[in-house]
Amino acid sequence: MTEQAIPVFYGDSPRVRLVPVDRPWAWLAAGWRDVMAAPGVSLAYGALMVALTYLLLILLLQVGVFWLVLPMTAGFFFLAPLMAVGLYETSRRLAAGEPVSLGAAFGAYRRNAVQLSYMGAILGLFHLGWIRIATLIFAVFFGLGFNPNWDNLVIRLAQPDAIPFWAVGTAVGAVFAALVFAISAVSIPMLLDRDVNVFVAVATSFTAVRRNWPAMMLWAGLIVAFTAFGIIPLFLGLAVTMPLIGHATWHAYRDVVA
Repeated sequence: MTEQAIPVFYGDSPRVRLVPVDRPWAWLAAGWRDVMAAPGVSLAYGALMVALTYLLLILLLQVGVFWLVLPMTAGFFFLAPLMAVGLYETSRRLAAGEPVSLGAAFGAYRRNAVQLSYMGAILGLFHLGWIRIATLIFAVFFGLGFNPNWDNLVIRLAQPDAIPFWAVGTAVGAVFAALVFAISAVSIPMLLDRDVNVFVAVATSFTAVRRNWPAMMLWAGLIVAFTAFGIIPLFLGLAVTMPLIGHATWHAYRDVVA
C-alpha cells in the first residue's frame, strides 16, 4: 500500500490512500481472520440474515408475488452494506481488543444512529427504484397480462426469447449496483467509526472508488462472486460469505481511508 493520501475536500478532511490493484485479497484474508477470531458472533449473524431472507421469501409466496424474488435478490447488493453494520462493529472491537458479542453487534447502530439511518434511507431509495424499474422491464418484455407463479416463471425465463430480458435487466441492474457501490464501499464503516455526517462519508467513498478504481473493480467483482456463491445454495451460503465480506469491508475501509 502506498503512503500517498489524497484529501477528499480542501482543508481538514478525510484522506484517501492509494492501494495496489491486488489489495482486495489482503482484505479478504483479514476478513477471514476475523471470522475465525469470532466464529460464534460472525456465523450467528450470518445465519440470522439467512433466516430473515427465508421469512421474506415466505411472505412473497403468501401474497402471490413470488416473481419479485428475482429483482429483490439482485437488490440484496444494495442493502447488504447496511445489514453488515454489526460485522463492522465486531471487526472494530477485535482490532481494539474489546470483547465481542451478538448484543454488541446488533447494538452497533447506536454509535451513529442518525447518520446511519440517513444512509439506510438512501440505499432504500435505490432499492425501491430498482424494484420499480425491474417491474417495468418485466412488463415490457412479458406484458402486463402475464401473472407468473413459480412454475411458469422458471419455464418462461428459461426460453431463448427471454435472453433480451436478461440482457437489459442485467445492464440496468449493473448501473444501479455501480452507483450503490461507489457511495457505500467505505461510507458505512466510516459512519460507524467516526463522528462524520453522511455527506462526508459518501464523498469519501466516491473518492476512494474513483482514485482506486482498479482495486475497487476487483473488490466489487469479489463481492459479487462471494455473494453469488452464498445465494446459489438456496441462500444458505450467505451464513458464511456475508460475514466474510462484511469483515473484509471493514478492513478495506481502514486500509483506504486515512
